[in-house]
Amino acid sequence: MTLDDLRVFVAVCRAGSLSAVARDLACTQSAVSQHVKRLERETGVALLERHARGVVPTAAGRVLQAAASEGIAGLDLALRSLKDLVDGETGSVRIATGATTVRHFMAEAVVAFRRQHPGVSLEFRTENSSRGCFAALADSELDLAWVTIGAPVRGIEQRVVMELPWVLAVRAGDPLARRAYAEADDLRDLRLIRLPPNSTSAAQLEAAFAELGARPAFDTSVADWDTALLLAELGLGYAIVPAVPDLPVPGSEGPVRLIPLPALRPLAVGWAVRRWDALSPAARAFADTVAARKGAGR
Repeated sequence: MTLDDLRVFVAVCRAGSLSAVARDLACTQSAVSQHVKRLERETGVALLERHARGVVPTAAGRVLQAAASEGIAGLDLALRSLKDLVDGETGSVRIATGATTVRHFMAEAVVAFRRQHPGVSLEFRTENSSRGCFAALADSELDLAWVTIGAPVRGIEQRVVMELPWVLAVRAGDPLARRAYAEADDLRDLRLIRLPPNSTSAAQLEAAFAELGARPAFDTSVADWDTALLLAELGLGYAIVPAVPDLPVPGSEGPVRLIPLPALRPLAVGWAVRRWDALSPAARAFADTVAARKGAGR
């Protein structure tokens, strides 16, 4: 049994296909199969079930996949940390973010970090959701992921950096635009723009509605918070979004007004990592810089 055997096995479990892994590794399907067969000989159990559309891990295979995934991720992180210790103030920090994360939360921090650590490169990988960020952390050599803090995730540590209150975005001429704040009852008859349905923020917003006994109606859905704000500005509905750092303050002039919703529990955002104590000095410095700045222009 070798580390390569385990890496290939984990890749096959995630891809559900021997041929797909063979393409990724630029080798033959037979070579991929040999890695799995060697593990099955060593363990004495079948690890994969073959179906018409691919393969899935057996019960024993799932046990080995979970342990191997966690062990490989920890080993890769350790090797990265050792390399960073050798490189000193060079190397790179790899970050998974949402589509608009850098603009809303990191713009000033990125500039400050570049001035303080000119020899360290920053590599950003865009994911569509916190779930995608967690998967990217587990599957690659990423250091950090900026996520909406949610339920615990196996093998991932989450740390809150800031809490974002919810606001109702309405057009400037709307009767609600004159309100100092809005209550849950004010939302009952509004046609709302739905946040990304698979996102942690949408799930937490729906949970907050359930706590208040409110069931708002949705007739439009978007892929990110910025698009929700744009549609609200165009008069295509009302948007409930977290008050990210660079949004205009409630009551300010402009085509859209942001009305606070104090009854809704704030949304927590921050960092996710595999292990905080295993972060490289550069990655920890970047995480600390973002936490200290807490957004662009603030």
